[in-house]
Parts: sequence; structure tokens; C-alpha cells
Amino acid sequence: MAEITFRGHCFWYDECGEGDALVALHPGLVDARAYGPNMEAWSERFRVYTPERRGHGHTADVDGPLTFMDMADDTIGFIESVIGGPVRLLGCSDGAMVALLAAASRPDLVSRLVVIAGPAHHNGWYRGVIDGSTDAPDFMHTMYGEVSPDGIEHFPTVLAKMAAEHLVAPTMSSNDLAKILCRTLIMVADDDEVQLEHAIEMYRALPVGELAVVPGTSHGLLVEKPELCNRIIIEFLTTDPVETLAPLRRRATPSSSSPVGSE
Repeated sequence: MAEITFRGHCFWYDECGEGDALVALHPGLVDARAYGPNMEAWSERFRVYTPERRGHGHTADVDGPLTFMDMADDTIGFIESVIGGPVRLLGCSDGAMVALLAAASRPDLVSRLVVIAGPAHHNGWYRGVIDGSTDAPDFMHTMYGEVSPDGIEHFPTVLAKMAAEHLVAPTMSSNDLAKILCRTLIMVADDDEVQLEHAIEMYRALPVGELAVVPGTSHGLLVEKPELCNRIIIEFLTTDPVETLAPLRRRATPSSSSPVGSE
């Protein structure tokens, strides 16, 4: 692993493979090891960078709150500092939300975008998934304790910060999604923690959106069906779109700036 300092903070990242740059943003409350079932396939086609966000993995926590917008700004800084030009950007769950915010803020730095199991608005989670709870599965505690420079005793603090952030962010509207000009894949499970209706709204709001619903999977779709997910992702990232025979909707026209998935 390597480290880089910008925005007054030291960030850890790993890189492997050869080819065009792919930046993969891990899910929340875990680290880049979450992509274990996917990295071999991805690194056969790309130079894969896996930065670990503030308060996650090998990257230390910061004073004050942990916000998705700060993490998006960190991602922008990482791309500019380490890669120096447009990249393919992928994120899962919390990482997907960070990727959306980064792509909307700096569309010039993202050539293609993959959004996996993450909403554009916090209302897009199913009720009860995000409730302010500071509980977490045992494996999250274990992963944190294995690598965090802050020590396992700090994990409740990170849990509380992220629980608070999930209640209020992100709050992207259809107009915000319209700023993402690159070809974008929205991928969700058919039994995801993200509402399928919300995923469809996201797809329709994106100027160049595509939608994949992975059957027989849950929020852990990348682990549950890695070969299928990898095939969809790699094909999307490496090939041009086909000319469809009977298209009805290739580009949505948002009618308002209302939050995507608001109720």
C-alpha cells in the first residue's frame, strides 16, 4: 500500500493491474478488502486504485464529522494528485454515493461511472435500513481493528459519525444528476437495501444512464454473484454502447429539481 497527503490529511491507497485507471471506492465502514472477490478480474483489464476514505481502513479519522461531501472532495483530490486526469470511477454503497457526488462536482475527471447499491438521496434507502443505529456486524468491527491506525476502541466513534451522516446525506436532485455527463451504470440487486424505484429514478435522471438489476442478490451482490457482476461492469467499462433496435428512452428529461427518491 502507499500513502499520500493532501487537504491536510494522510490517505492510504493500493494499486494493482495494468491499463487505464479505475478508481474503486469501497463500501462504508469497511475498507478496500471488501473488493476481494472482484479485484482479480478488474485488475486484468485496468490499473485499479483503491483509496481508503477518512476514518476507514488504514486512513485515520479526522476531528469533527465525517461527511460524504468531504469524502467526494477527497476523491477529487486523489484523482488529481495520483492519476492527474480523467478516470473510470466505481463505488459501492457509501462509495457509490461518494462517487456520484464527485462526478457531479467534477465531471471533467470522470470518463465513465459505475454506481453500485447506493442512492443519490438518503430517502432512497428502504425504511429501517438507515435509522441512526450505531450497531454494526461483527465482521466490520474485526476489519476495522485489523488495520485502523486509530485502534479498535475508536470504531464506535466512526460508527456514530457515519450513522449521523446517513440520516441527512446525500441529497442529490435530478438536476444534480444531470450534471454527470459521462456514461453511467446504475447497478442494484433485486433485493437491495436501495429501493428499486429509486434506482430507476436515478437512471432516468442521468443524461447517459444505463441500468442493471442483478437477480437473486442482496446489498452484497458483488460478493454473492461476483462473476456476473464483474462481467457486467467490465463490459460497461471497456466497450461502446450498442445501437439499440427499438429505443424508447435513452436520455431522461428531469422536469424539476426535486430530490431523487423523495417521498
